[in-house]
Amino acid sequence: MDWYKTIFEVIDLRSFSNLWFWLALAVLWSTVSHFVVGVPHDMIRRAEREGEQAQADVEALAHIYTRRFLLILRTGGLILVGLVCFLVTSLIVLAIFFRMEFAQALLCLVLPMLGVMALTLRTCLVIERHDLRGPDLFRTLRRHRITVQTVGMFALFFTGMFGMYQNLTLGTFR
Repeated sequence: MDWYKTIFEVIDLRSFSNLWFWLALAVLWSTVSHFVVGVPHDMIRRAEREGEQAQADVEALAHIYTRRFLLILRTGGLILVGLVCFLVTSLIVLAIFFRMEFAQALLCLVLPMLGVMALTLRTCLVIERHDLRGPDLFRTLRRHRITVQTVGMFALFFTGMFGMYQNLTLGTFR
């Protein structure tokens, strides 16, 4: 029985030559760019068109997620920063010094997400500080989404180039 061999071929740790990694990468970036500070982009567009109840829903959702995000960072931020620094440092050591492809792939996922988290923190602080509502809130959320999409575009380009380099020089196509 070669069922275990089949399973390990499907769940392969050679990430850059694995379809599952690229699917996860696409899902990650599409989800991150769709949910702007926890608010789905289609709700923002509908609120801009329709106003009234849709606008109230977006404002409520944006302020709920802003308060939630800032509460998490204010209460457990120091522990969270320490844990993230430990995990990223571990990934960097495994990816660079030990040349583990799985750690390199995780690093390609995690590092841009840290930038997105910093952008989200900045946006949440702006929303909280100015108590944004209506068109000002929509403009801030739209600007945040475009910035996140720009980060995603560069991250996808870098990950694609690095993945092709890994596959052509060290990976399965050699």
